[in-house]
Amino acid sequence: MSEPLLVIEDLHAYYGTAHVVEGASLTMGAEPVALIGRNGMGKSTLCKALSGTLGVNGRTTGSVRLDGADIQGKAAHKIAKAGVGYVPQGRRLFQSLTVDEHLQIVGASSKAAWTPKRVYELFPRLAERKHVSGTSLSGGEQEMLSIGRALLTNPKLLIMDEPSEGLAPTVVETLIETIKDLAAAGMGLLVVEQNLGVATALADRVVVMVSGSIATETTSGQLLSDPEQQKRYLGVEPLAEAA
Repeated sequence: MSEPLLVIEDLHAYYGTAHVVEGASLTMGAEPVALIGRNGMGKSTLCKALSGTLGVNGRTTGSVRLDGADIQGKAAHKIAKAGVGYVPQGRRLFQSLTVDEHLQIVGASSKAAWTPKRVYELFPRLAERKHVSGTSLSGGEQEMLSIGRALLTNPKLLIMDEPSEGLAPTVVETLIETIKDLAAAGMGLLVVEQNLGVATALADRVVVMVSGSIATETTSGQLLSDPEQQKRYLGVEPLAEAA
């Protein structure tokens, strides 16, 4: 049996004395997995812990292995080099950099699978606006740029935190298709989503985070057909009733 792509065991994450992720464990392959849960359950902190971006006050304990290699607690650039791409909530773009500068600064090899040229082919709109400041783009274009920047690290696993946040429905539809294409090409995807429709469209496997740990696992079909689960895990009015 081959090694899973990502194995998280008893992961804890702290900001100073605040204990945010409390013993999270998850195993996944090169597949799309949606991570859901109410606000404040530790989803974004888990993403930051996995990508090494908790900041100076953050620390982690436990075990995280990517393709069998230990990456727990390593610096962000080392985790990225190991094969973890990270698309943060809020996109985190720089006003002083153009679209093209955001992509060139990653320093991807011209022989790598993902290059700025390939990102522009994936997102033609970015090619049209390559000399525009990244922060002056529309919300959808900013998300494209944030995804493109992460792809230039040539990841085995792409972690995305709330990719549909603040986007128009038509833009979200296009984004879903792009993410599904990445999964179909064999990239592992761990996607945090508050939007239940987006989460279930992206992944059949859905894991639920409660109070800092992975509490349970379900499927998109089970979740969509169970209004009580929807209320319990997300605190939303059930989509099933409107179907």
